[in-house]
Amino acid sequence: QVQLVESGGGLVQAGGSLRLSCAASDRTFSRYAAGWFRQAPATEREFVAGMSWDGTSAYVADSLKGRFFISRDIDRNTVYLRINSLHPEDAAVYRCAAGPMEPFDDRGAYTRAANYAVWGQGTQVTVSS
Repeated sequence: QVQLVESGGGLVQAGGSLRLSCAASDRTFSRYAAGWFRQAPATEREFVAGMSWDGTSAYVADSLKGRFFISRDIDRNTVYLRINSLHPEDAAVYRCAAGPMEPFDDRGAYTRAANYAVWGQGTQVTVSS
């Protein structure tokens, strides 16, 4: 089974930027949809962004558009999340997820955590004000 490992989190000042990476363990990932979710303490898990296997479809949560960008490098077996203009409320554990393309037929499908078959452990993002 594909394994996912996130990296790139850390402590950043408000207004700064980060690029999170999610590296997959094998080439099966190249045919998977990928997504990012986040969860802050005492809050529900929140969809952040998702992308189809070939990058032709990409979605970002409406409230995050303009600051969050998802991309993937098929050759590196990696999906990225670029976060600009970090706000204190962006602080959370960010997890990437992936799964076979079959259920990902519209935007809504990418927002549903149950559609993803594999998950990484997460990377912590902390924002200082």
